[in-house]
Amino acid sequence: MNTFGKNYSKYYDLLYKEKDYKDEAKYINDLIQKFSPINCKNLLDIGCGTGKHLKFFKEMGYLVSGIDLSRDMINEAKKKLGQNQGLFCCSSTEFDLNSKFDVIISLFHVMNYIIKNEDLEKTFKNISSHLSKGGIFIFDFWYGPAVLSDKPSVKIKRLEDNSIKVARITEPEFIENENIVDVNFEVIIEDKKTLSVEKIYETHKMRYLFLPEIEYFLDIANLKIIDSFEWLSLEKKLSFDSWYGVLVIGSK
Repeated sequence: MNTFGKNYSKYYDLLYKEKDYKDEAKYINDLIQKFSPINCKNLLDIGCGTGKHLKFFKEMGYLVSGIDLSRDMINEAKKKLGQNQGLFCCSSTEFDLNSKFDVIISLFHVMNYIIKNEDLEKTFKNISSHLSKGGIFIFDFWYGPAVLSDKPSVKIKRLEDNSIKVARITEPEFIENENIVDVNFEVIIEDKKTLSVEKIYETHKMRYLFLPEIEYFLDIANLKIIDSFEWLSLEKKLSFDSWYGVLVIGSK
């Protein structure tokens, strides 16, 4: 499973400053209220990044925890949340927190970074073992049929703050027969004061997913799909137009 590199993580929040984390957290909370059979108090975020989603869940009253592969991301999350406890640098396949959670979430397509079958199996089993009785797991993902019907294209994004200008060029490359897209990033950072320029190159391998294969791995982990929707909808079902989907998962 790939992660954002050390240098890339320095500019992560700026690159995604237009992302509405608050609205997304509210949406996930709506799903929790709709589908959870229990009163949910503690929440774990797999691939929590700099903790932006967790910040809003904490404000809602949840006891929040998070894991991420990047130690730099975890350090930023500790600052943002004002807490050291419950935040760990570890992988989705190997974390063991010796705790149960009423809600486990994984957002921003973290599950699509898990490209190997054995790692998907380990991740779902690990999630199952950390769920409280009656707990639910919610994750968003690239929905395979929509990805194939509307393939990703080259994109350029430009942002700036008081100190830097950032340009990110995204060039996708399909890996045939593997259900994988290599997302190639070139990030160009200009320091406004010194006019120095830094360039960062990263490739993120993303595996787009189909419901039958997800159900297969869930079944092995004694989990099942409760419901599925187009991302940010509580009613619209997945279709060829649903590039981003969300699944609500529970124990069998």
